[in-house]
Amino acid sequence: MELRQLVRGTVSWEDLESIVLALRERYDRETLSVRFLDADNWLSTPMVVDEELFVKVISPQNTLVHSVFTTGRNLGALSSGAAGFFEPFRTPIEMARHELAATERMRSLGVNAPEPIEAFEHDGFGLVVLEYLPSFRSLDELDVSTERELAPVVFETLRTLHDNGLAHGDLRAENVLIRDGELYFIDATNVNESGMDDAMGYDVACALAALEPLIGAREAVEAGLAAYAPGELLTAVDFLDFVNIRPDHDCETTALKSELEKRATDDEATR
Repeated sequence: MELRQLVRGTVSWEDLESIVLALRERYDRETLSVRFLDADNWLSTPMVVDEELFVKVISPQNTLVHSVFTTGRNLGALSSGAAGFFEPFRTPIEMARHELAATERMRSLGVNAPEPIEAFEHDGFGLVVLEYLPSFRSLDELDVSTERELAPVVFETLRTLHDNGLAHGDLRAENVLIRDGELYFIDATNVNESGMDDAMGYDVACALAALEPLIGAREAVEAGLAAYAPGELLTAVDFLDFVNIRPDHDCETTALKSELEKRATDDEATR
């Protein structure tokens, strides 16, 4: 068994059948078409219902794994010289309600995100129900020219969150979806409001780390300058090494740091 599957755990067919029956009753449907997604996801079992609802099933083990990840992320933040700013969840329904609320908040700011429908508890599982977005691709599945075109939009969208006191906390290519030419953010995590300044630097580092393998360090930094001043981008330097040790990032941190420091130096020279 792969490590990811072992850590994530498996929801039994008996539990999944019970959950599907609960959804059928909840949405007053005689039958449901259910398609389980083979998603690269540590923290839930995702499924599509009737090709219109995206449902995440969050188990107690998923919550435990999230707490372990949160501890590791906070230790990484501390190693970068920042206080820990990630918040854990105590129960599956708390995780589900947070994702629903974060999605609602992003949409209220004009950020594209799936329509949030509801979060509820069933037999100890947390379920979050969102609009299913068909025919989407993640940021890293596009051609290079489209990735270059959308890179500034990633930072502009992130800036909208930051200007309104919200951090994403888990920005990576898989959490940036493209549908009909529009960019969508998904899977925002739980960030302590008192650590927002550091969380913003972390978000920028994650965006740079996601884009650098796709379009290169220089163009990734250039895209960041569409929404952030050079000095603001420079706050990402402290987090890049920590971000890059995560299994979902693999970027050239030296090249990114060099480009960031160069742009900051150029900015100082022109003042």
